Amino acid sequence: MEQIKNILWILYLTLNVLVAIYFLQPVLFSLLYFILPGKKKKPVHTAAETDFAAIVTAHRDTRFIPPLADSFCKQQYKHFMLYVVADDCDISALHFEDPRIRILSPPVPFNAKVKSIAYAVEHFERAHDVLIIFDSDNLVHPDYLKNLNRYFQDGFRAVQTHMLSKNTGSTYAKLDSVGHIYNTFTERECKMKLGLSSAILGLGIAIDMALYKEIFYNNTLGGFDKKLQIQLVQKVKQIAFAHDAVVYDEKVEDGSTLEKQRTRWIFTYFKYFRESLLLLLKGLKRMRSGEVMMGLMMLRPPLFILCFAALVLCIAGFFLSPLLGILWCCILSMFALNFILVIALKSRQKGMVQALIHIPKIIIRQVKSLLRIKTANKDFLKTEHKHVMFIDEVLKNESA
Repeated sequence: MEQIKNILWILYLTLNVLVAIYFLQPVLFSLLYFILPGKKKKPVHTAAETDFAAIVTAHRDTRFIPPLADSFCKQQYKHFMLYVVADDCDISALHFEDPRIRILSPPVPFNAKVKSIAYAVEHFERAHDVLIIFDSDNLVHPDYLKNLNRYFQDGFRAVQTHMLSKNTGSTYAKLDSVGHIYNTFTERECKMKLGLSSAILGLGIAIDMALYKEIFYNNTLGGFDKKLQIQLVQKVKQIAFAHDAVVYDEKVEDGSTLEKQRTRWIFTYFKYFRESLLLLLKGLKRMRSGEVMMGLMMLRPPLFILCFAALVLCIAGFFLSPLLGILWCCILSMFALNFILVIALKSRQKGMVQALIHIPKIIIRQVKSLLRIKTANKDFLKTEHKHVMFIDEVLKNESA
């Protein structure tokens, strides 16, 4: 009986350590980010300009294509083509005078982002150097391609650009933005400064064409960005983060839409759990810190699940070992303080800090999302977008 108690105690302590790592890691990264001096940028010794192929995947909705095309027409950088794959769309109203914008209409519906991207690549008008993947509701800052070009001239082969919110009018839009601001800082900006691979998104990811041709997909539905991330981190020394190349994305406006979105995200987390674990084990075997950190990040459960686990461990700690309970109180306090400071210091749009008081709303919605996770395998769970905005309007909303 004593041996069983010892085993259970060891398992309990191990669980404490694993959960604590996920709360302490972003705090440590923040400290290193602000303490360590910034690396001096290596001068670019070439005047070469990257030829970009921007691929937009639109599905059954073309309302957002004109604003996106407008934001590309306003680019200071001129060496690009914009390929819009209008999957199962009526394109009769889409007419653009700019020869750099091409509308592609597949003969049969794809209903899959991966297939739409492949279709665009097959219909390139010339051999581009880099492709960039966008959603139809995105907009790009006028300096987007000009700034992104420098990263590829510096030798990076995969670059995640900086996603900001296109709309921040509602409470849920701000809450959605808050989570992204925090993750962008801890999983992209900090890692870029520390020389680690940045986490990617399903939009605004720029990849060297030769590198992208090495990527393969076992299936074409769900988790596009996770599969891409797992392969990229094993093929390049570092996935860069371009803080100054800004792309805007629409945030969810209401609780039901957020719930649907989070259901899809939670489902893909479990779907790719095995691949994430294999990435971690490979990284440990090959002693590659980038793969280890990416594997740990992808294995991290959604934050609301981690918070519930930490609260349970904290309460249990006071009963089993008061010191553990005190340690958990300290860990959670440091995490909360770090979270608030990151939002306060890194928000570029108005009202983000004030939105923090509404965090319980998003936690409740995510619990509901977890309970309906089985529907994600039966339903496409597409996030519906509503705000048709042009880039000039979005730029006015940014903080000075």
